[in-house]
Amino acid sequence: MTSKLLTIRDVANYFNITEKDVVDLAESGVIPAYKVGGLYLRFKKEQLEQARAKIKPNQALVSIEGTVVEKIVDYIYHHDFYLVSLAVIFFLLYFIVRL
Repeated sequence: MTSKLLTIRDVANYFNITEKDVVDLAESGVIPAYKVGGLYLRFKKEQLEQARAKIKPNQALVSIEGTVVEKIVDYIYHHDFYLVSLAVIFFLLYFIVRL
């Protein structure tokens, strides 16, 4: 019988901890994890049940959506090249039109 492998988000919801905590626990060996394709972490629910006693839920868990500031910082982080390029283009256009 094959069991469905859980994602990092599934495990975070299951234990009521953040996704970063799940990755940290997997890297430290507290919970067993499998790499699929050498990149994606996956977990077996049966093994998580056995490790449940070692994990403490996070009482101040931030919602998955995050705050507006976190969303803005994420946007800037992921689109910094395009934002800088846009600023350079406007800067150059300003001087071209000014002449």
